[in-house]
Amino acid sequence: MKTNAHTLPVSSTISDVERDTGVAKETLRVWERRYDFPQPQRDAHGERVYPVEQVRKLRLIKRLIDLGFRPSKVIAYNAEELQAMAERAVQHGPGPTHAHPEQQQLLELCKAHDMDALRRRLSQALLVMGLKSFVIDLVAPLTRLVGEAWASGQLAVFEEHLYTETLKTVVRSAIFSVPQANAASIGAPRIILTTLPQDRHSLGLLMAEAMCVVEGAYCVSLGVQTPLLEVVEATRVLQGDIVALSFSASMNPRQALDSLAELHMRLPEETELWAGGNNAALRRRNPKFVRVLNLSDIGHAIVEWRLRHPRHSTRAG
Repeated sequence: MKTNAHTLPVSSTISDVERDTGVAKETLRVWERRYDFPQPQRDAHGERVYPVEQVRKLRLIKRLIDLGFRPSKVIAYNAEELQAMAERAVQHGPGPTHAHPEQQQLLELCKAHDMDALRRRLSQALLVMGLKSFVIDLVAPLTRLVGEAWASGQLAVFEEHLYTETLKTVVRSAIFSVPQANAASIGAPRIILTTLPQDRHSLGLLMAEAMCVVEGAYCVSLGVQTPLLEVVEATRVLQGDIVALSFSASMNPRQALDSLAELHMRLPEETELWAGGNNAALRRRNPKFVRVLNLSDIGHAIVEWRLRHPRHSTRAG
């Protein structure tokens, strides 16, 4: 009898595992030494390869770390126990989302992989609500709902990625449709938006950009995972008035605070530093040199910036 090779589990290289789980190669090696997990096999060339069941457990561990757990507290449990822990964490976490029926319907479209219908529904809502209300009242709570569904195992990684890419298409198109300020626009702060290298989550950044554009700011998005010194250089070259950073819950809070402190030290004194997101560092502490904002705060913050900079009536191009 012939064996269908497509049905056989395929082991993953360390690069595959990094892409699949979001756990860095260096971290995988540290866990291997410190906790005796993962336990990779070796291929014919002596390179690490990870069995399917270990990759599944690593996904669950990363999920729990994103929910605030420490690796040392979860790595010894098996996959079923980790799944149960994730579900309990979402149920008893800080205020699980109470989904509006429309948000629940959009989540169901994502679970059904009907991304065309999801895109149409989002686009229709955008036309009715306008970009500002669309971001604050629909996209932000829906994204949280999707995150909770992923954390509790109701959504697979690829399904969460499908949602992310669909939403990015809709929001990016909406941003392009807004009359854009330019670098010489009167009263338009130049805002440099990005995340730092440890944070590859892009939706928070995109939502912040949408809110800034609606308020007439001139926005330059560097995308995600920009090295800190490159943020400084971009701010210098592009004459940024504000550097706005998005921090997801998955970034280490200490790294977030240290990065903010270093940026504050390296940026020009007149450049403001704004931060947002659901990282614990922004909830527990509020460094005096950083303005921590929710999406709904951005409009007021830009108005205040204009009041503090009345001489920004003309610019060199």
